[in-house]
Amino acid sequence: MARRVRLRRHGKSTEAFGVRMTEQRTGQTTILRPRGPIVGADAEHFARQIAKTLQERPGPVILDAALVPYLDSQALEVLVDVTERLIRTGQALRICGASDVVREVLDLTELASLFELFPDVPAALEGVQ
Repeated sequence: MARRVRLRRHGKSTEAFGVRMTEQRTGQTTILRPRGPIVGADAEHFARQIAKTLQERPGPVILDAALVPYLDSQALEVLVDVTERLIRTGQALRICGASDVVREVLDLTELASLFELFPDVPAALEGVQ
């Protein structure tokens, strides 16, 4: 059963199903912080939220994955789609704080090279255009 969707201003927060995501702006850069596993219907919600963010706030995007314990193939598709969209605008998806499990999934699927990977948000923010 789906839960309600909630939005909070000044650092929006969205929740649907099991994934919760906060959004923060630092200059022109949007930092997205999902919390929880991104699988199945959660991946669909995640995709819609990111698409909305990219439409409303074009510019660099950092995905802080520190609180994402694992993700599935649907979530990987979302990340690839976001990356392709950002590349068309001269940007890249920067992923930081990924757990060992998430990094292993990216390595095993040979997708790690598509993303810019960083240990944490401050490192990901360095050199952002």
